[in-house]
Amino acid sequence: MAEDAQGVTPGTAQDRTGQVRDVRDEHVPGNVLVSIGALLLGMLLAALDQTIVSTALPTIVSELGGMDHLSWVVTAYLLASTAATPLWGKLGDQYGRKTLFQIAIVIFLIGSALCGAAQDMFQLIGFRALQGLGGGGLMVLSMAIVGDLVPPRERGRYQGLFGAVFGATSVLGPLLGGLFTEHVSWRWVFYVNLPVGVVALAVIATVLRIPRKSMPHVIDYLGTFLIASVATCLVLVASLGGTTWNWGSPQIAGLAVLGVVLAVVFVAVERRAAEPVLPLKLFRIRTFTLSAVISFVVGFAMFGAMTYLPTFLQVVQGVSPTLSGVHMLPMVFGLLLASTVSGQIVSRTGRWKVFPIAGTGVTTLGLLLLHQLDEHSSTIEMSGYFFVFGLGLGLVMQVLVLIVQNAVSYEDLGVATSGATFFRSIGASFGVAIFGTIFAGRLGEKLADAFRGAQLPPGVSVDALEADPRGLAALPPALRPPAVQAYASSITDVFLYAAPVALLGFVLAWFLKEDRLRGSVTAPDVTETLASNPVERSSHDEVCRALSVLGTREGRREIYVKITERAGYDLLPGASWLLLRIKKFGRVEPAVLTEHSTVPLTVVMEAGRQLEERHLALRTGLDLVLTEQGREVAERLAQTREESLAELLGDWWAPDRPTDLAQLVKELNEELCGSDAERPQDERAMPHLT
Repeated sequence: MAEDAQGVTPGTAQDRTGQVRDVRDEHVPGNVLVSIGALLLGMLLAALDQTIVSTALPTIVSELGGMDHLSWVVTAYLLASTAATPLWGKLGDQYGRKTLFQIAIVIFLIGSALCGAAQDMFQLIGFRALQGLGGGGLMVLSMAIVGDLVPPRERGRYQGLFGAVFGATSVLGPLLGGLFTEHVSWRWVFYVNLPVGVVALAVIATVLRIPRKSMPHVIDYLGTFLIASVATCLVLVASLGGTTWNWGSPQIAGLAVLGVVLAVVFVAVERRAAEPVLPLKLFRIRTFTLSAVISFVVGFAMFGAMTYLPTFLQVVQGVSPTLSGVHMLPMVFGLLLASTVSGQIVSRTGRWKVFPIAGTGVTTLGLLLLHQLDEHSSTIEMSGYFFVFGLGLGLVMQVLVLIVQNAVSYEDLGVATSGATFFRSIGASFGVAIFGTIFAGRLGEKLADAFRGAQLPPGVSVDALEADPRGLAALPPALRPPAVQAYASSITDVFLYAAPVALLGFVLAWFLKEDRLRGSVTAPDVTETLASNPVERSSHDEVCRALSVLGTREGRREIYVKITERAGYDLLPGASWLLLRIKKFGRVEPAVLTEHSTVPLTVVMEAGRQLEERHLALRTGLDLVLTEQGREVAERLAQTREESLAELLGDWWAPDRPTDLAQLVKELNEELCGSDAERPQDERAMPHLT
């Protein structure tokens, strides 16, 4: 490598003693930060599209017609993204994630543009499916690329950013959907993706540099196609039965039989698949099976309600699209609050069974409360009911992934996590479809009853009011209240019918066995709990994610107290920290060290004095270097930290542990305890050691 005019190699610097030090890693490289920003934009697009559409749906169906097909605007996206998720993950491993991520963005943007230009409901539904194909790739690949860009020690920090994106979209999505619909056009709910996506695409193309790793897979194309087909057939039965076709019609019977046949074929294919999309052996584990069903229930209730509550607010309560988004906020806050608190409590206590029981119970109560709403309900009453419903969902969502991860062997960790989130996504598809079927069926009956014997104005009919709720405004004053009541009761009846499904989840939650938690699964990822899309990660990825999240706590004083005591030394926690820092660089100048950390100079100086007094370090100029005894102590501290990490893995760390798991713990420990790969910027994240 060439040297500059001062004879110093680029990427190095001289300290005040003239000693040349490597500072290339003192800051996160700018291109990495820019790349992660672009990945966040991609994730933002996919996450936002799950929530931004809900408050725009009443206006969309009013303009395009087809209230009975409203559910499919959401369902088409969910089904397509769910089916595509495992393919994006494995194709990215095999052919390079950068290229696949760019393709996913392009597909998503094309789908967004076509959705914005749709002229009828059938076009919109088809284009939403195309958008969902791209959205599934954005979800999976953005998180995977973070793992390519940053070492395990850093991942927890950036995963927090992605979690913040999901939290933000949960709040902003309904609001933005209402704002665009009310002040511009509902089409901008989709068009807004274009400028953001183009920026992300340009940045990814020019800045993103990731190592090309080809990991060959035997991709289960047939299994993916079959499970998507089974889900589609069953959702079609749920959404079209009793509305478009009678339940006993040949079409519904044919779809049901086709779904069963495809399910049988799927089971046969998965038994022989080298890398099955959903390993059947997982269903032999009671905890996985129960958690999968409860996940289905949670997705069913959450997305069914989120899709139809804006319709209730806008059509029945008469609020604007923007205000309907505001009215939804108590539910979102309840969900985020309960999800965060339950995750923290489980992490600290190791006890989790109470949360799926309480969560499904409160969700059932929330649905019954929502059933009580009508056109006369006050804002306070609605906000309270929405909050209770969100609270129930939040109590159970954060814990379900953790339960599954705790119940399976290391080799099945990745597919089990993917499987649990897959069932939540399929539940969301069913929830939206079945809510839609019940709503459409009840609405026709109740409007007919409301107008029986009444003289309707020219151009107004029951069918017209079903397709376009704007027709309510054209009704004579005497007919408007019963028509609004018909809409109100049709929507709230949906929640009554959903309550037994949530109650089933409550009953099943009692049968979960509360096994002792592994330490490494006490930090569930927000992207695994708040997204409707399933995740697609390997077992190695999941352990790396969990341990890296735990690793972000390494600066806490208690950690150094713990490893010092365990190693058998009587040292200040700051002295142990300083030993590992010196081990990292070979030499450390305390005054310079404090400039790059939040640790006070007095603490560093006191630690340095103790190391000198114990003959663990000695001065060479302004620097401290380790003595032979100091090197032995530092090595023992590092070994103790590795043992602590291994303990977090519980029974995964058995004598026959996989080689990649042992290597991961070794690599992560080296980063945490002071290898050359650790970035000095990490010192800024160190807590006070006083």
